[in-house]
Amino acid sequence: MKYRKMPGTDLVLSELGFGVWTVATNWWGKIEDADKAALLENAVEQGINLFDTADTYGDGYGEEILATVLGHRRNEIVIATKFGYDIYDPTPRDGHKERAQKFDKEFVKYACEQSLRRLGTDYIDLYQAHNIKLADLQRDELFETLEQLQFEGKIRYFGVALGPDIGWFEEGEYSMTERDIDSAQIIYSILEQDPAKDLIRLAEKNEIGLLSRVPHASNTLTGEYDHGLPIFDADDHRAHRKNEWLSEAMQKVARVRFLVQEDTRTMAQSAIQFVLKQPAIISVLPNFTTLAELSEYTAALETPGLTDDEQAQLDELWAHGFDISEPEPQFREV
Repeated sequence: MKYRKMPGTDLVLSELGFGVWTVATNWWGKIEDADKAALLENAVEQGINLFDTADTYGDGYGEEILATVLGHRRNEIVIATKFGYDIYDPTPRDGHKERAQKFDKEFVKYACEQSLRRLGTDYIDLYQAHNIKLADLQRDELFETLEQLQFEGKIRYFGVALGPDIGWFEEGEYSMTERDIDSAQIIYSILEQDPAKDLIRLAEKNEIGLLSRVPHASNTLTGEYDHGLPIFDADDHRAHRKNEWLSEAMQKVARVRFLVQEDTRTMAQSAIQFVLKQPAIISVLPNFTTLAELSEYTAALETPGLTDDEQAQLDELWAHGFDISEPEPQFREV
């Protein structure tokens, strides 16, 4: 494992982090409880120290599972969690639609206390405003509250997680230029570079560390769909992607297969190396669902990094829409 230091902090993070949502929800396939524990335990053994979760993952389960499985290794890991969604509202959630958000002082303090309880710890290493919108970023009260929690020792550092999907440049720009945040979490992959490219430049200019999720673009860059698109369960997040998007994405993947080096670097590993070529990205968060993925993705750090020539080819493809002129037939399901 390799590590990078978050600018302006004493956090030293593994270049690969563990996004806990895969073991806290059924949104990326169902995983048995024993396999969830094995994934988390083996991640630490592989040198991963960053575990990124949120109070909304499984209505608190995404924090509880860390306490259950890794509580005895608290001093070895960095816990990043998120706040802002009102998971305490008894109104049932409507599928994958966003919950109501709250960022007022009383709610943030309450949410922090509940996260500390579920995590079984007395401090959170990185506390992130979850998918926060511009209007809430512009409220001084929120950042005064975060600074108070920091002063009390309940959180060490704070930042923002932009989302829930790609976009949100205004929020990223404002938080990095107008607020004293320590980190920002973005989406960045070979297939999804807008507005990440601009956010990366802002992070470099303002010396803010980035966490980057979804490096495999809904697994189109892992080889999983090379022979056909599976039928996803209704709960699976990928079931809500348009089939047309997945079909177009696979056309783009075909254009970047030059990255694969036989017996040296797979497409999935190349996708991780692409993200880590950016020094501003401190840690990348792939979706781990099996021990085989954990092994392949962690091994990516030992594969050859992308050369400047390879990066130039990717930049050229991105600038020209991957040279896709006419839509091809929809990708078949298997």
